[in-house]
Amino acid sequence: MFTNSGRQEERTGKHGTPRLQYLQELVSQFQNATDEETKERIVANLGNFSYDPYNYTILRQLNVLELFIDCLTEPNEKLVEFGIGGICNACAEPNNVTIIVQADGTPLIIKCLSSPVRKTVNYALGALYYMCDYNRATREQILKEEVVDLIERYAAAESVSVSFSNLAKAFLDKHVHHANT
Repeated sequence: MFTNSGRQEERTGKHGTPRLQYLQELVSQFQNATDEETKERIVANLGNFSYDPYNYTILRQLNVLELFIDCLTEPNEKLVEFGIGGICNACAEPNNVTIIVQADGTPLIIKCLSSPVRKTVNYALGALYYMCDYNRATREQILKEEVVDLIERYAAAESVSVSFSNLAKAFLDKHVHHANT
């Protein structure tokens, strides 16, 4: 469920931790974490907050989108998965896409399409679906022939993964086939 100021106040109560402070603590914990499991847990937690528009301004203020992008460069597949999941959750908001594009996240998201982790691929497809609407340059970067070819292969792979296929078909219908008609 999406949050609003009244619901947030009701949930945290008089003595609860305000959302900004809580998310700042998570970011600080991530920055100070030394073991991979703790980092994974924190990025997954931050990713869960990135679906709610109530948190978008806070996430941008705390540079969480950049943290997600940094996770895409990690060798740890779980960090990549949770990072791209957070990006995917936040991509419905144009201001978030601006941050992602300006931080050179688009090529990293495209690279996630080749991940061996199914959830990572699904999140990448979802993020790119929204990002194609951002601007012409981003759209052209995403709709390169090799990217479209890969997405077409996912669309054709219904017997392997219905979720890949359906998401890839939606992407192609909106951004490739519709654009060509």
